[in-house]
Amino acid sequence: MSKVLLHTPEGVRDVYGKECSVKLTLENKINQVFNRFGYHNIQTPTFEFFDIFSKERGSVASKDLYKFFDREGNTLVLRPDMTPSIARMVAKYYMDASTPVKLCYNANTYINNSELQGKLKEITQLGCEQINDDSVEADAEMIALVSESLQAAGLKEYLVEIGHADFYKGLLQDCGLDEETEEELRIRIENKNDFGVEELLDEHGVKGEAKEALLKLPALFGSVDVLETAKKLTSNETALNAIERLEELYSILEDYGVAKYISFDLGMVSNYKYYTGIIFKGYTYGSGNHIVTGGRYDKLLGQFGKDAAAIGFAIYMDQIMIALASEDIRKNYDYSFRVVIYEPEFRKYALQLATDYRNQGINTELISKKADISIEDYVKAKKEDGASCVTYVSKDGATEI
Repeated sequence: MSKVLLHTPEGVRDVYGKECSVKLTLENKINQVFNRFGYHNIQTPTFEFFDIFSKERGSVASKDLYKFFDREGNTLVLRPDMTPSIARMVAKYYMDASTPVKLCYNANTYINNSELQGKLKEITQLGCEQINDDSVEADAEMIALVSESLQAAGLKEYLVEIGHADFYKGLLQDCGLDEETEEELRIRIENKNDFGVEELLDEHGVKGEAKEALLKLPALFGSVDVLETAKKLTSNETALNAIERLEELYSILEDYGVAKYISFDLGMVSNYKYYTGIIFKGYTYGSGNHIVTGGRYDKLLGQFGKDAAAIGFAIYMDQIMIALASEDIRKNYDYSFRVVIYEPEFRKYALQLATDYRNQGINTELISKKADISIEDYVKAKKEDGASCVTYVSKDGATEI
């Protein structure tokens, strides 16, 4: 057999052994938090019609999608982002609902981006979406839910940075920039490229209050005090309303008791164009990338025929695992299991022994010993695999090795 068949394609990997056990344990803990907050599990298809993730949706660029065709010639894609899929599903099954709809999921997403060298193209996301509630209380619940979920995963030190899409949009209203220039400006602001921002604004003749505010935008991050600073930079009503919303949000987060995990970044501008209100990202030590992204997308469902407010977030499990590895927290997760190895003539006794262990809640692997494999080889292999105890059932009885 060719060795190439043993390798995975670039951007995907196998997860096995203790790592897989820890990952599944963490996913279960986080999902339990979702359920305790009243969010209900859903599943959407791994692949959807191409148009679900079109440019108009403001999702992942077409060139970064995994595309293929069905028998009828329709273009299909592996989902790169859960939000449009959930928006489609909500419009289909909750079209007439007017009260809050709270959903959660655990799913893999796929982005075929050559720029992500060394990073995964298949990632596991756990997330929540809340539909039909445009209130700041809904915003606060989502942030509090993120905080609770990260704690359930074992993280003690993390930060949720919050911005607002309308603050940036408000500053742009008087600039007169075309779509292409706005996109370039977004990239430079997100990269904290102060000189690049000023150069671009000068090239397009942006002056006055709007220019000064945009130049200071990359530095508008930190504690809640940054909101007061931001209010002094602009008289734009859209931008000021955004700041007022963030101030109210922070007050509610203080009531939740999670304000110490919060900071603000008014220069946060997502490349997902469907965001309309608050946007946020979560960070922790040991992960070179964000571990959470989310925000409000009040207009996206309208593209599927349902006019409804919505907000959601996604936790990136692969980044959580990296962070936990660096903090050496994985050792706190139980991967213990017993192994019962038996000579064939003592199968009934060994089966009863294994059943007794399992009834006690102990994970137990049962193995019939082959004559050409020594008990020493069995024990060595299973100990290397992580077994906490090996019991050998033979004519001498049950012996722990």
